[in-house]
Amino acid sequence: MARTVGGVAVDPVELARWYAQGGGGSVPAYQRVKELVQRRIRDGHWQEDDALPSESQFVEALGLSRMTVNRALRELAAEGVIRRVMGVGSFVAQRKASSALLEVHNIADEVHHRGHAYAARVLSLGEEEADDRTGAHLGLGTGQRVFRSRVVHYEDGVPLQLEDRYVNPAFAPGYLEQDFTLQTPYTFLSKVAPLGRGEHIVEAVLATPEECEILGIGPSEPCLLILRRTWSRDALVSIARLLHPGSRYRLEGAFATH
Repeated sequence: MARTVGGVAVDPVELARWYAQGGGGSVPAYQRVKELVQRRIRDGHWQEDDALPSESQFVEALGLSRMTVNRALRELAAEGVIRRVMGVGSFVAQRKASSALLEVHNIADEVHHRGHAYAARVLSLGEEEADDRTGAHLGLGTGQRVFRSRVVHYEDGVPLQLEDRYVNPAFAPGYLEQDFTLQTPYTFLSKVAPLGRGEHIVEAVLATPEECEILGIGPSEPCLLILRRTWSRDALVSIARLLHPGSRYRLEGAFATH
């Protein structure tokens, strides 16, 4: 008989059947429990923030020790698959947005690729004089004019990235006339100054109070900061400071040895 826990119906017989599908005796029991949970999430039976069966329910339905079930849930939590709330239970974790580590992508395309809704809010768009640091990074002298935009990018209504970008006006003269709620700065720059190469620096930082308010995060939440410079035809076109809440974003990469 199915019982409901945290809005999720739990059928011990069905739990046992799912567990049996996870392989034979050669696979450790805790690993089979992990695969059961991951498979149910992957298949869409358990959605983000759904409550999972409790440790006791897993133990009772599967005939396993509490230590085995606890290890499986503990490792799933460490891997970011589920989140555990002491005294309450375990829940399917919200998926983090991800981006390829060494590639330059349009953030709107990333969001749409995940099947989510993209939106943007322009905080500022204008012209200012380059300070020593900005001028040096863009190959301009101190005091020369540069374009600057600050845009918040959203995924399903949640702030995902705060983009602070400086642009060399010589390569994008129409930059200030663009509506960056309809296209991203990346999209426009790709049209007028096609990307030749890019450079990334990745840092873990804490946001300023203003940035915390914009991103809707607490002052102690770590953030992922990407400092990006992009060139077109060997000319440095723009530098960008891309700030992401650590709980909502991750970078991925792969390598091979030869």
